[in-house]
Amino acid sequence: MLKLRLITALVLLPLVLAAVLIAPTWMFAVFMGCVVLLGAWEWSRLIELQQTSSRWSFLALIAASLGLVYSEEPGIVLPVLLGAGVAWWLYALTRLAAYGAGRGGQAPLRGAAGMISGWLVLVPAWGAMVWMHTLFAGPWFILLMLVIIWAADSGAYFAGRAFGRRKLAPAISPGKTWEGAMGGLLVAVVCALLVLALPQVPPIQFGGFILLVVTTTVFSIAGDLYESMIKRRRGVKDSGSLLPGHGGVLDRIDSLTAAAPIFAAGLYLL
Repeated sequence: MLKLRLITALVLLPLVLAAVLIAPTWMFAVFMGCVVLLGAWEWSRLIELQQTSSRWSFLALIAASLGLVYSEEPGIVLPVLLGAGVAWWLYALTRLAAYGAGRGGQAPLRGAAGMISGWLVLVPAWGAMVWMHTLFAGPWFILLMLVIIWAADSGAYFAGRAFGRRKLAPAISPGKTWEGAMGGLLVAVVCALLVLALPQVPPIQFGGFILLVVTTTVFSIAGDLYESMIKRRRGVKDSGSLLPGHGGVLDRIDSLTAAAPIFAAGLYLL
């Protein structure tokens, strides 16, 4: 399984880096749009849209939303979209806490609530990344965000294996520990500082930058946990099987869906 994961990662990594650092914004938007639509298809399964027509309708809703966001004036749409994304993930934290305490719903997320949740998970994240890509040095800011997410995930895995004792969210993801989360946060800060030192990345106010890295890391963990909660309520291990060794697309972008609007909102304010 580990070999399969590594092979898939080695194939995908150059594609992602090329889309972020080389492709023009419109091509990056199309690339990430395809990723989001694949994620939306998997989400439609998690919320138990039984009929194929219903799943395609949900996909059409997401696609139309992406097109509308791309075509509108960023100065008008962006603050609303980022605000919706930040508000949603703050709300998601309360749902994670409730589920962990045994007060959350155990039944699968379904119907209109499931579709609205999917929209809020996917569309603001896409809009945040496309907007960042238009900024001066925007692709490098996106790379910085991805490094934070990847470093936090890898750091949490290894720190958890080495030092993990106290469970972070046993009802949702029994393998995660507080020690792993702290280790992931430390690795994320160190790696972010290394990327920040690159000449392509413009200077950022240091205190605000550290706060942004910490906040992004926390919400990247929340994104992972939220999808795990949805899968647990649905009774499945993975969101799909498209990526060998990794599961589905949502299993790879769950942290990104939460981190992107938070990171972009931080940049917007800075």
